[in-house]
Amino acid sequence: MEWIMKTDRSGFRTRWCEDLARKWRDEGHWAQTTLVDVARASVASDPDHVLLIEGDKRLTRRQAWDQALRLAGFFMARGLQPGDVISLQLPNWIEASVIALAARMTGLVINPVPPIYRESELAYILADCGSKLIFVPGTFRKHDHTAMVESLRGELPALKDVISVRAPGQLTWDDALSHDPADEAELPEVDPASVMIVMYTSGTTGKPKGVMHIHHGYDHRVRDMGRIWNIGPDDVIFMPSPVTHITGALWAIDMPWVTGCTAVLMDIWAADDGIRCIEENGCTVSGGATPFLQQLVDLAADRPEAVASLRMFFCGGTTVSPDLVRKASAAFPNGMFFRCFGSTEMVSATLGIHDRAQADYGAETDGEIVPPAELRIVDPAGDAELPEGEEGEIIARGPGLFVGYLHPEDNEGNFDAEGFFRMGDLGRIVDGKYVVITGRKKDIIIRSGENISPKEVEDVLFNHPAIAEVAIVAMPSPTTGEKGCAFIIPREGMTIDLPEIQRFLGEAGLAKQKFPEHVVLTEDLPRVPSGKVRKDVLRTRAKDIAGEMAA
Repeated sequence: MEWIMKTDRSGFRTRWCEDLARKWRDEGHWAQTTLVDVARASVASDPDHVLLIEGDKRLTRRQAWDQALRLAGFFMARGLQPGDVISLQLPNWIEASVIALAARMTGLVINPVPPIYRESELAYILADCGSKLIFVPGTFRKHDHTAMVESLRGELPALKDVISVRAPGQLTWDDALSHDPADEAELPEVDPASVMIVMYTSGTTGKPKGVMHIHHGYDHRVRDMGRIWNIGPDDVIFMPSPVTHITGALWAIDMPWVTGCTAVLMDIWAADDGIRCIEENGCTVSGGATPFLQQLVDLAADRPEAVASLRMFFCGGTTVSPDLVRKASAAFPNGMFFRCFGSTEMVSATLGIHDRAQADYGAETDGEIVPPAELRIVDPAGDAELPEGEEGEIIARGPGLFVGYLHPEDNEGNFDAEGFFRMGDLGRIVDGKYVVITGRKKDIIIRSGENISPKEVEDVLFNHPAIAEVAIVAMPSPTTGEKGCAFIIPREGMTIDLPEIQRFLGEAGLAKQKFPEHVVLTEDLPRVPSGKVRKDVLRTRAKDIAGEMAA
């Protein structure tokens, strides 16, 4: 089995194995179509079907298609070519779906950026992927995104256009949609094997890494999830996860076209509003990080009728308590609640459960391995596959696996010789086909489903005049799953506290979600003989501190 580096039309270097590509095409996992083909057929069959709901807004298939054609005409008029990258830093607004469809019509590569990101993260991402256009929400949650991007112009020579959505600006959403629609006959032919999205994820190396997915793999995961979980035209999806994350993008943008369902969006999460949204729209399916489920269960305890329509809730992205899943299943006997496992690189590596009879597995495991996805447990010190039940490193492969990081050097050490991706998690397989996650090999903090790189924050704090050394690890949190705990050695004769740390990071342009929420001042840090900090020891300390605070 030979793996090569293949040059995409955009110039991106992707990992490719022709033997596996042929297998996945022959078996039907890779369709020779794109979302545009699916959308065109959907509009023809039922143009008035509601695709998306956001508050009192409704977007039908026909409206989405017509707007996407106008936006595609705008893209082409601005000189964008197939393979060019466009970014969107938008909340959960229906415009995101139109942008995604128009980009696919014109063969552009989509780069979603979370709205919580500030100058530091945004400048890096836009420059790294060479984005030529970005959609921003003007002022959202008291932050002026348009002004932020404009202030970075000098660092972003490739960026030509900034489009303000639902806000005034030099170039607005209404300006873009006022353009003549693209002629369908003149739209470029799009190769399903080309890169269609670059989404950044934080890892252990400090700076975020660009994860590349092609049309083939991305569309496969949507179709497979829809098939396994029986998503169809009668389903209404409540999606609180950000459309700029892999989960939100899949469920809010692609799933309605592929399965015929309707997606309900919510731009600012509030549990009571979420309950009302589910009740008013008769939502049948939802999912997200642990805090979403916890808050829904808490608020719905006295109002079970409000979420009686829910038949399924999938949970992942951070630590998920088996007791929480059981509590939800007991409270709502018509629903199916479960854990699942995946990453931006390997979307939905497991697919939870698909029947109430599997309820115990939904609570006790992180989901079922469903072919054609392949998961193995190997010796963390090598690649030898371990027997069932033994703990080891999880590696994964399948037609939905990403085609590598934007920078080929970031691929080094992350794949084995057969093309299995090292997920960075430890676990074991039980009863032949279920995965149980037991820990993480990669040093990241997962706060409300958001991956946070400790090194990125440590690198900024290292410049503080009062800090001699800092190490940040995950600390358990009842509200966000995990939060950052900073162990700090102050410089001689100096001290520092949490407010000062947060002020310093804010001035450096980091998102608030990355700020540590607990600080421990210490005279030394545990180390291995080479001098490297023992973060495993610090994580244990942080866990003990969290337990003491909760007692």
